[in-house]
Amino acid sequence: MNQDSVLKIKDTTANPAPLGLAGFGLTTVLLNIHNAGLFPLDTMIVAMGIFYGGLAQVIVGIMEWKKNNTFGTTAFTSYGLFWLTLVTIWLLPAVGAAAKPSATSMAFYLTMWGVFSTFLFVATFKLNRALQVVFGLVVALFFLLALANATGSHTIHTIAGVEGVICGLSALYTGMAQVINEYYGRSVLPLGAK
Repeated sequence: MNQDSVLKIKDTTANPAPLGLAGFGLTTVLLNIHNAGLFPLDTMIVAMGIFYGGLAQVIVGIMEWKKNNTFGTTAFTSYGLFWLTLVTIWLLPAVGAAAKPSATSMAFYLTMWGVFSTFLFVATFKLNRALQVVFGLVVALFFLLALANATGSHTIHTIAGVEGVICGLSALYTGMAQVINEYYGRSVLPLGAK
């Protein structure tokens, strides 16, 4: 074999992004319906946070790594671990393993996730419009939740909840558009130009 030859292997694996977007989207919608005040934080949200928002996204991040997608690896693995850390923050105090976080510490936690998300949002300028919308809304959501914690404002928390539902729905739309468009072989649900 010629030393200048390059062996290229065709990637025949499925696109994992729709699974990650659905896990993020559905879990975000459900938590933020709670944040908007429609039902209490309960086992349903905790289970979604552990499994679909958390574990599923970490798996998708690993799958994106295999596909050589740095953005997908970073985003899905990070947000999967976000959900797992958030659930842990809720559960450790409930079992007496750690003190409940203060509103100030939660504001810093959410602010740092907002900063991280801002960097990913900038990266989406090279991706499609649908992902730009998703990540722009994620940034706004984290900063609204941080502000709600910092100020103790129920009104801001409710606004964040409504914005979070929209954010989650935009992620779900983006993931499902990828699935539907792939199977129809055309743009049935538009994602916007790159």
